Amino acid sequence: MHFQPATGVLAGLPLLRIEVAGPVVHLRLHRPDKRNALNEALVRQLHTAFVNLPPDARAAVISGEGAHFSAGLDLSEVTEQSVADGVLHSRLWHAAFDQIQYAPVPVVAALHGAVVGGGLELAASAHLRVAEPSAFYALPEGQRGIFVGGGGSARIPRLIGVARMTDMMLTGRVLDADEGQAAGLTHYLVAEGRGLAKALELAARVAANAPLSNYAVTQALPRIADMAQSDGLFVESLMSAIAQGDEAAKQRVRDFLAKRAGKVGKSA
Repeated sequence: MHFQPATGVLAGLPLLRIEVAGPVVHLRLHRPDKRNALNEALVRQLHTAFVNLPPDARAAVISGEGAHFSAGLDLSEVTEQSVADGVLHSRLWHAAFDQIQYAPVPVVAALHGAVVGGGLELAASAHLRVAEPSAFYALPEGQRGIFVGGGGSARIPRLIGVARMTDMMLTGRVLDADEGQAAGLTHYLVAEGRGLAKALELAARVAANAPLSNYAVTQALPRIADMAQSDGLFVESLMSAIAQGDEAAKQRVRDFLAKRAGKVGKSA
């Protein structure tokens, strides 16, 4: 894939390095001297970036510059916050990470080094996660006298369960890359130095899907999972009919029936 620097609004976000290759947008956290710790400016820039994705984007990848994905919240910004300030700060993170989870395109996170605290909350807002062996996961908020504030209490238990998250927060337990994979934090564990390449490969594969089908998977599926079964099944019927009625989907079915499309098989 041949990436070019982003233009327009995306070019004016100094804490992110954003590049575009056809339908794939790559956003790289760019505070390597701070282990990509998330301060308010970076969180705001993430929000701005996902609000302003190019109209022809079909998938996005988030990675971290340097030795780490993200070491989490920049604690220097919160030491003197009032309760009111804390609520507003948390809601800022919620808005940014909601924009990622509910982006118009699927989002893949490439993880290496520290994926800690707010960094893990950010990773959990993506739809697919790829890790390298150097990745490690922790929620040290319990040891800092604080609580997760970037959506972690809502998203992370869906990946690993309340009990495991409780253990991580109460004891400071750190999961290595293998443990994170086994627990369900990540979908893919690849060789060191191959995380970004795998994430970009997945993004390109996902970008080739029908856009409406991708949107149904990332937007309707998690909502249906929250519904009572009878309500969820009704919404599934509506979403299925909408997706099947899309002309792009119809053409793909025609191609399959005419043996112009590949069959399902094991991928590398």
